[in-house]
Amino acid sequence: MDSVIKNKIKTISQNKTWLFVPATRIDRVAKAFASGADAVIVDLEDAVALESKAAAREALQQYHDSAGYQPIWVRINKAGSKEFFKDIVLCQKTPHLAGVLLAKAEQAEDINSVHQLTNLPVIALIESAIGLYQIDSMAKAVGLAAFSYGFLDLCNDLYVQVGTPAADIIANQIRYQLILTSKVHQLSPPIDTIYPDFNNEVGLSDRVQLWSQMGMSGMLCIHPKQVAVVQQALQPTNETLLFAQRVVEEYERSGQAVFKVDGEMVDAPVIERCRQLLAK
Repeated sequence: MDSVIKNKIKTISQNKTWLFVPATRIDRVAKAFASGADAVIVDLEDAVALESKAAAREALQQYHDSAGYQPIWVRINKAGSKEFFKDIVLCQKTPHLAGVLLAKAEQAEDINSVHQLTNLPVIALIESAIGLYQIDSMAKAVGLAAFSYGFLDLCNDLYVQVGTPAADIIANQIRYQLILTSKVHQLSPPIDTIYPDFNNEVGLSDRVQLWSQMGMSGMLCIHPKQVAVVQQALQPTNETLLFAQRVVEEYERSGQAVFKVDGEMVDAPVIERCRQLLAK
């Protein structure tokens, strides 16, 4: 893997908001970037009907070659499908893409192939039971930057009833598996799935708190209005920042391994957590 790809992979965890735009509405890309999204994903898969995919690829090519182009990610169709190979050809003709999201990823060989054919970093979308079962082997694929997942597709495949407490349990189990596997294989922390109700700001904010506290790196968004909500929900409170600052200052002043700040016992893990918070 060359240094350019390695640098792209390293910066992926800095992207907190990943906003989808249908390739059939390439005119919305500028609006997507204007929303403040860290990364924009042009979708050639689920958001584009079969009869519209050729025109969508052409529109993406034209945008890539335009003077106003900004680096975008592209979600391509499932490996092995007819549309997949057409998408790969497009990626080869658009070398300034930021990277590729592989829909319905299920095996390491497909990730290797996408990377080798496009020389782009790959985010693998886990959307089936087989894909979830194979994440450890896929984590070893060359060019893989991170995992994300499509929860609705997974629920359909696993016969999980969406919107129930049982679904919440399954979702957190999926998050845990992806977080652990990503850490072990030194990938960027995984990216959380979409929150479908883009008018529910409270629900979205609660979801952001959940995945960020679990250690995930960002979230897939389906509407520009979600971007600001996610970013705001990720902001630590002033109280939290002041506590972290006092901890680090006291540690640097005293050099002690264990001490108290604001009545709370502080040791090495707390110090490290405070340093990470201030670094962000």
